[in-house]
Amino acid sequence: MVFSSLIFIFLFLPIVLFLYYISPKLSIRNWILIISSIIFYAWGEPIWVVLLLLSATVDYWNGRFIEKYRGTSIAKWGLINTFVFNIGCLTIFKYSDFFIENINFITGWNLPTPNFKLPVGISFYVFMSISYTLDVWYERVAVQNKFSSFLVYIANFHHLVAGPIIRYGHIANEITERYFKWEDFNSGINRFCKGLFKKVFIANTAGSLAETLLNQDPTSVTLLSSWLGVIFFSLQIYFDFSGYSDMAIGLGRMFGFKYHENFNHPYIAKSITDFWRRWHISLSSFFKDYVYIPLGGNRSKQVRNILIVWLLTGFWHGASWNFILWGVYFGGLLLIEKFILNKILEKLPSLFQHVYALFFIIIGWAIFYFTDLAKLFQSFKLMFGFSDAPLYSYNEISLLQSNIYWFVLACLLCMPVYKFTKVKVEKYSTQSTVLFMEMMLSILFIIVSVSLLVGSTYNPFIYFRF
Repeated sequence: MVFSSLIFIFLFLPIVLFLYYISPKLSIRNWILIISSIIFYAWGEPIWVVLLLLSATVDYWNGRFIEKYRGTSIAKWGLINTFVFNIGCLTIFKYSDFFIENINFITGWNLPTPNFKLPVGISFYVFMSISYTLDVWYERVAVQNKFSSFLVYIANFHHLVAGPIIRYGHIANEITERYFKWEDFNSGINRFCKGLFKKVFIANTAGSLAETLLNQDPTSVTLLSSWLGVIFFSLQIYFDFSGYSDMAIGLGRMFGFKYHENFNHPYIAKSITDFWRRWHISLSSFFKDYVYIPLGGNRSKQVRNILIVWLLTGFWHGASWNFILWGVYFGGLLLIEKFILNKILEKLPSLFQHVYALFFIIIGWAIFYFTDLAKLFQSFKLMFGFSDAPLYSYNEISLLQSNIYWFVLACLLCMPVYKFTKVKVEKYSTQSTVLFMEMMLSILFIIVSVSLLVGSTYNPFIYFRF
């Protein structure tokens, strides 16, 4: 089940909210969240619920084991077990085909690949489990002794299948104590509707346009169509993932949880360093806190540490060489900025900084899109004029003209116009007026989104495959 589906919006969510808020005790509400989350996750493929519950059980008891034997030599086995089990699950279900295919290529063997279908959300809930056990080990959080409360953390449908990657310490208090506040509930509805609009109206449209241009017959490709295709994909992946994060954060607010922000208008960044402070913040902070700093951070072997982090960041996104290349590409850019470019960029006009950042971000998304390296290199030849393809054709000009208003709106919404407008309205209006305008805007978002969802079959979530 996905958030941007009519079943979720008009059936699943209203029923869960109703049952949740008529329940008199928090313990019952927690079980409603757990049961509804299992139903949500099992909607498409029930078999993977077993893996989810097994992962949660293993890490719950690993935390208990570490706490019980803290200060002794055997406590570390709880931590080791967490790493072996979770990394093992990722290796088997996500990376086994990749490793076997490359072994076959190098050795000439013909080992069979298992062809496991990737369990939805495994990369997210595995990282959440690992972060919990590490935080217990380092005594950053108190161990959770109630399994149902731990399930509320791991299996909550708000963030289960596509993040954000929640830290246990961020919501530990809310798991055991949370109250209904109309301001939070109202804020959650508005945030969900905004995220739904971003996903359905912008991301889905951008994805359809990107596929039209990037997957067309090679004989029809032009320099303009290759650039437009990657630009549309850049819009799709941002509004797809940030829209999902908005919906997840909004759902959390409706149920009394306050999740941290996952995006902060990354396309207004002035450098690649700035971009990665704004994009998928929960993943970046995970690798910083649990990989980069333990390796030595800025204190020792900084170049090695940065390259390891970005190699892992790329590999986290998918079992394909283009994702590894994508991670190394951004790691290399970050190193160049750190040791050479930052001081130069700071002296340049803001417009130049933005253009510089966007250029390399868009190139990065081209690497991300093409899992076939031959197609990737062919795309780069087209984009940089190293082919016999024409500069443009009537087809992409017509496509751009027919979507020009949508394109302008999408570009505007990459900037903090919503936040800017809200601040201005709040400055010159009463609180009741602001609430009314937010409500009307949310109604508009939901009407437009539902209208587009009715009869539509194109509704992918890019980050579901990670």
